[in-house]
Amino acid sequence: MMPPSVMLVDDEVPFVETMTKRLARRDLNVIVAFSGQEALETLAEHQNVDVVILDVKMPGMDGIETLKKMKAAYPLIEVVMLTAHATVESAIEGMKFGAFDYLMKPCGMEQLMDKVKQAARKKRDHEEKIREAHVKEILTKRGF
Repeated sequence: MMPPSVMLVDDEVPFVETMTKRLARRDLNVIVAFSGQEALETLAEHQNVDVVILDVKMPGMDGIETLKKMKAAYPLIEVVMLTAHATVESAIEGMKFGAFDYLMKPCGMEQLMDKVKQAARKKRDHEEKIREAHVKEILTKRGF
């Protein structure tokens, strides 16, 4: 499996810089955004993103609102919510709106990598099922 393409969305610049380096060292292609709005604009240009690591607490559009808009526009992209301000309510809300999982800051790098790999695998499995359905539809229309 090719390394996942990841978007990291967080308003804390030092955190983003550090995490980008750490993720890139693990052979991930990392794209960054510093707000929910920037993330949505960047996704429009980079639709090959497999997994978004999304902070919950951000000024302007928060992570939950960003998640809703991402999933509406790009339903196959998997989103791992990441926050230092986790509550049971926000975790449930994130999962309700389609988050793959929810991790607390600081989380271990291996734990985050495991979630990213699982999320990327889920997205790629969905994409493969869609391709298979398209092939079956084409073959059926042609009488095979």
